[in-house]
Amino acid sequence: MGRKRGSAVNKLFIWVRKQSMKVKIFLAVASVLSCLIVLRLLAKDTTQFFVASEFVHAAGIILLIYKLTKQKTCSGLSLQTQELTAIFLAVRLCCSLTMENDIHTFLDFATLASTLWVVYMIRCKLQATYNEDLDDIQKYYLVVPCVILAMFIYPHTHHCYLSKVMWAFCVYLEAIAVLPQLTMMQKTKMIEPSTARYVFALGVARFLGCAHWIIQVYESAGAYLFLLGTGYYLWLPAVLLAEVVQSFILADFCYYYVKSLVNGQLLVSLPPV
Repeated sequence: MGRKRGSAVNKLFIWVRKQSMKVKIFLAVASVLSCLIVLRLLAKDTTQFFVASEFVHAAGIILLIYKLTKQKTCSGLSLQTQELTAIFLAVRLCCSLTMENDIHTFLDFATLASTLWVVYMIRCKLQATYNEDLDDIQKYYLVVPCVILAMFIYPHTHHCYLSKVMWAFCVYLEAIAVLPQLTMMQKTKMIEPSTARYVFALGVARFLGCAHWIIQVYESAGAYLFLLGTGYYLWLPAVLLAEVVQSFILADFCYYYVKSLVNGQLLVSLPPV
């Protein structure tokens, strides 16, 4: 039974590959819309997507911890991505303590602690296995633009200016923090299972976060984007754009990850650029 299902799915992937770009785009859009409809039917409150997103992200970190403790290697992992993740989680935790102080705060703390442990292992315990030559995107190229953008486009709430800028900075940096990891994987072409599962978990987490905003915009007939009278004219469109950008960044890898699973491959292979 398992072989027949795998064969059928594999044939589906082969059929999709043979289609024109227009057909592929149509199929991708149809798949995304179908997932959004299912998620909306399953969840009464779309804010649950954010909680689910953070749980999935935490699950991805657990997979990394397993890799580092059991396999004793950090080969294929981007230290830059882990440190960028720690930066936006630390800033978001500071904001959450003053602006929310709820389950998101707890999840951010747990994920931050796990991420810092991963950074420590890569820098101190497993440095010999770290592919530094492949992880060459400098953090300030990503951090500085996010800071500048956050100073001008931020949520207009009753909190102080610094808190609002910090919150915006987290949103923007989170959207691009995975770029060093994806760039590193593109250079190696072959990604081992633990790293692949971690990045796939990030992709699922981002889709859940993006789903929240898309459903809100749809159900408000677009009015949610601009919330007249609240000063959100640029902030909410910027948030939605950041979520969509990150989802698209990860979507390509998720496709090849699922394809590798269907083909029964342990390693995920990426096509040449």
